[in-house]
This record gives sequence, structure tokens and C-alpha cells, in this order.
Amino acid sequence: MQSVNKRRSNIEIIAEMLKVGENGAGKTEIMYSVNMSYHQIQKYLGFLLGQGFIHKVEVGNPIVTYQVTEKGANLLRSIDTVMDVLDFQNGNGSHP
Repeated sequence: MQSVNKRRSNIEIIAEMLKVGENGAGKTEIMYSVNMSYHQIQKYLGFLLGQGFIHKVEVGNPIVTYQVTEKGANLLRSIDTVMDVLDFQNGNGSHP
């Protein structure tokens, strides 16, 4: 058996971003919380916005926060369920 790759999957990154945005978060907060570069955050935010998993809330000029939508909350619950079933939380999963 091989050990699980330590790199995060796209799904894990998306789940982490959704968790940070549950109560609303700015781009910088998401970037540092999820440990990603500005370029990576731009890519993922664009995807999440385009799919309707988060929405942009303008709380001032130029202050913007990102808030998880109901669709995004449902996705996060689904990802958490799959990760629990596969026992991949905290890197405990292994390939069969």
C-alpha cells in the first residue's frame, strides 16, 4: 500500500474555502486561512462564484467579503460526509 499524497485535492481546498466563508470572509482572510497564493485564490473564487457556491457582499468601498450560499453550504456538508465515509479527515485515509 502507498501512503496518501500529502497535497490537498481541489475538493479539499474548496471545502476549506467554504468553511472560512461560512460567516463571511475577505479575500485576504481566505487566502491566509487556506494557505494559498493570490493567483490560486483568484482561480478558486472565480469558480465558486460562477457555480453559485459563494456570493460577493460589498460592505463598503472597496471592502468586499465572500459569503457561502445555501448551495455552497449543501456542497460543504456533502464533501464532509464523503470525507468522513472515506476516513480521509486529517490524512488518515489510505489507498486500497
